[in-house]
Amino acid sequence: MNALVRRTVWATVFVAFGVAAQAARQAPPAQPNPEPAQEKPKNQAKVMLPAGTRLPLVLHNSISTRSAKPGDPVYLETLFPIVQENRVVIPAGSYVTGEVVEAKRAGKVKGRAELMIRLNTMILPNAYAIDFNAIPTGSPGTGGNESVEGEGKIKGDTDKSSDLTIVTTTTMAGLALGTAIGRSGTGAGIGAGAGAAVGVLGVLLSRGPEAVLPRGTTLDVMLDRPLYLDADKVQFTDPGRASVLPGAPNREPVRRRFPF
Repeated sequence: MNALVRRTVWATVFVAFGVAAQAARQAPPAQPNPEPAQEKPKNQAKVMLPAGTRLPLVLHNSISTRSAKPGDPVYLETLFPIVQENRVVIPAGSYVTGEVVEAKRAGKVKGRAELMIRLNTMILPNAYAIDFNAIPTGSPGTGGNESVEGEGKIKGDTDKSSDLTIVTTTTMAGLALGTAIGRSGTGAGIGAGAGAAVGVLGVLLSRGPEAVLPRGTTLDVMLDRPLYLDADKVQFTDPGRASVLPGAPNREPVRRRFPF
């Protein structure tokens, strides 16, 4: 009896191993864990415009120290294409945006009006936007006598000749009035002194000319650090074209007169 049981048990074991082996042969081979898909490397080629590169721009909105305040927007446009190695890198008609950093009116006794702007972004015709850092250089084409000093600071005109004219005019008027009233040298002297005092007072109570950048003002700006552009974003075959804007009209410095 025991031998029969043992034979039955071993037969069961052999059958079980056979079934397992057949199942293993029929099962599909195990697949290795898939590796995460790797992104295709992006095109890292760059085009570099060196610091010191100059770009001519034209202003689309007027700015004046009379009303401008820090944070006011500034809108400009490139006038001429920038070419590097026979390739158009920045076409004419590219937009530049910035903001007013400082706007200081002229003093009543001394000091010229001052205006500072910062250029932040350039938008190429294909809508490629890039960080842009540049400062004005040279005398801007404002139609007036504004000038650019260190660090891109734009200064308004002075009006010294008009100050002299005011004092001279009021002195002569006082002289004539004193002579007519006093009919003597003493009266003329008193009148001249009074007229000069009025003229000096008028100069002291009036501001110097504002710094004004009218619409159509041309500005030469210079990169103050290298500008890196994605090579695949600057594949231009057209030099572009800037908007047609009338230039800034010729202006004389304007001072608020008192009492005239």
